[in-house]
Amino acid sequence: MSRSFGDDYPICVACGVQYPLSVAASAASATAHCFICEDERQYVGYAGQQWTSLGELRLQGHTVEIREEIPGLWGIATSPNFAIGQRALLVPGDDGNVLWDSTTYIDDAAVARVTELGGISVIALSHPHYYSSMVEWSRAFGDAPIYVHERDAQWIRRNDNVVLWSGDTHEVLPGITLINAGVHFAGGTVMHWRDGVDGSGALFAGDIFTVVADRRWVGFMYSYPNLIPEHPVTIRKAVDLVRTFPFGSLYGAWWNRIITSDAHDAVIRSARRYFEHIGAPLDGMHL
Repeated sequence: MSRSFGDDYPICVACGVQYPLSVAASAASATAHCFICEDERQYVGYAGQQWTSLGELRLQGHTVEIREEIPGLWGIATSPNFAIGQRALLVPGDDGNVLWDSTTYIDDAAVARVTELGGISVIALSHPHYYSSMVEWSRAFGDAPIYVHERDAQWIRRNDNVVLWSGDTHEVLPGITLINAGVHFAGGTVMHWRDGVDGSGALFAGDIFTVVADRRWVGFMYSYPNLIPEHPVTIRKAVDLVRTFPFGSLYGAWWNRIITSDAHDAVIRSARRYFEHIGAPLDGMHL
């Protein structure tokens, strides 16, 4: 029997975030606004605000691509590419899998495949641009809790099963810890996996620390599409927070945007290079 998803819930075409049904009527008359896209970190498309839904995406032939990013770590993405185009990651742990970030499209085939891979015990989000259909994924896996930092609570469009956490760090499963880096958004979060695939530790960064085209480095931005740099004080705090967590690899928000070795040093030297180019003092950076 086919699973029931929220096929009629409106989804912003630009960012891929699913909205409550209360938006649906106004979306049809083009009077609804995407709160997330109207923020200065994102944008409304040149054709104006546009909406779709899971039902429409299914009719258009969208599916969920699930494949190993590296052996032992599975990526999940809407295919063909949609909205921002991020891929989520299914991170294994002794007490269950964590879905790191989310993706917009979901269907029965995706749920079946993820179930074969061990299911989802916890969902953790880096920032609002990747909230997408997080509630649908949660409901498909027994109402798995969705962890969002409380500093980003204002951006949540559907709050079913959302757990707001506070402070600098929070362990969601043994050995898997959320870190409030505060880059990009006040609640901008990265996730540390103590063991990593190879035992050297891993950091899941979304685009809080974004893996750039030259995959020896990461970048720090308040807005990527609008090219607004992040504040030096914010970056300094973020680097100090992750400094105490060992990690050999780092996983960005898109397929193949990964740093496979010496990732801890890559974050620190990337911060040093950023400070040098914007003319910010290196005092207190321990770089």
